[in-house]
Amino acid sequence: MSNMKDGSQADPVSRRAFLKSAAGTTATAAILGFPTIVPSSVLGRPGSSGQVAPSNRITMALIGCGGMGRGDMGALMRYPEVQFVAVCDPDLRQRTPARQSVLSHYAQQSQDGTYRGCDDYNDFREVLARDDIDAVVQATPDHWHALVVTAAARAGKDIYGEKPLSLTIAQGRIMSDAVRQYGRVFQTGSQQRSDGRFRFACELVRNGRIGTVHRVTCGLPTTPTTGNHPPIPVPDGFDYDLWLGPAPWMPYCQNRTHWNFRWILDYSGGQVTDWGAHHIDIAHWGLGLQNTGPVKVEGVGEYPADGLWDAATNYRFVCKYDTGVELVATNNFENGVKWEGDDGWVFANRGRIDAEPKSLLNETIGPNEVHLPRSPGHHRNFLDCVASRREPIAPIEQAHRTITVAHLGNIAMQLGRRIRWDPDAETIIDDPTAARMVDRAMREPWTL
Repeated sequence: MSNMKDGSQADPVSRRAFLKSAAGTTATAAILGFPTIVPSSVLGRPGSSGQVAPSNRITMALIGCGGMGRGDMGALMRYPEVQFVAVCDPDLRQRTPARQSVLSHYAQQSQDGTYRGCDDYNDFREVLARDDIDAVVQATPDHWHALVVTAAARAGKDIYGEKPLSLTIAQGRIMSDAVRQYGRVFQTGSQQRSDGRFRFACELVRNGRIGTVHRVTCGLPTTPTTGNHPPIPVPDGFDYDLWLGPAPWMPYCQNRTHWNFRWILDYSGGQVTDWGAHHIDIAHWGLGLQNTGPVKVEGVGEYPADGLWDAATNYRFVCKYDTGVELVATNNFENGVKWEGDDGWVFANRGRIDAEPKSLLNETIGPNEVHLPRSPGHHRNFLDCVASRREPIAPIEQAHRTITVAHLGNIAMQLGRRIRWDPDAETIIDDPTAARMVDRAMREPWTL
């Protein structure tokens, strides 16, 4: 069951053959989409008694077996057209339970109660070399995103990619260009776009229910701190040098890796990028600015004086757009997104939606008004787009524009001065020091 290659080759117009041929298509083909041989509506669904033909299966691999990766894999395995055949992580302690989860899931569906069709890998390049894998979940630490995504696109794989999209602005541009060049489907793990509360809030704003918007505030969490941690031996089964990959070499300690990489600027951007990837995305969606960016960014951040984790703890940065709207991102505001206009405000987070006047919550968006895409679920939307070759609800280009704002906020706070940004040319204006911070060097031998 782990290798559907023979079945698909027997069908000269199989879904897999079609996807492989699409790997070299143009950006236009990827955006407009081609007709599928088998419509997604006739593929199996959870609870369905029908069997999915091997040629219509989507064989997948997980790259990065931490909590987010295993969560994505578990969600995707619920759909009968999905077949996970590989997991990959440089830490044996991470990939072993991920593989066991796959084996257990499919064993429950087999006639004899056993399943052995999932391989495990230390190096993602071995996964991408397999021609029987259609798509991957990319859930590595942020400093690996660009290398894995661009290689996966070149290898003809569709990608469900965890947020934040990139470690740097320049890497995000390269990633988005590669996905377009190779005609791949890329769904960003910005699942709030598939949440009805956020969609309705954005539709209220987009349709002028609060008048002209002058400010949107993104409330993000406070980045945690810790002390110094002395080096300790690398655990058995952990290829730590590969985990570091393109990042600068540093001695191993437990709180440097896995979940806690988020708070270290060598690998991520703290809560500014971790949650900024969610809420700035929704702010843009509501404003209709998801394909552009600000023209000025300034802010103040407090950074730990010492300790392993060095991302900004308390922070506030302000972005001004050429439309006149102002976007504020800060940890000193309720977690969520609030749009303020001349005639009222709308607020949304993962637990509630609120507005002033309250009557806005009972509004109906008319048939001739702006309707944002409706998603049947973030993972389901990805699978449907793999079949249809249409753009998913959280496409990579818009994810790049979102995380660019967070990166600009970090740059402005680190330098302690206002920076000017050209969102069309994607360059910082008249500030060579800041301009150099749109990218970072990679440790040899890694390169994009």
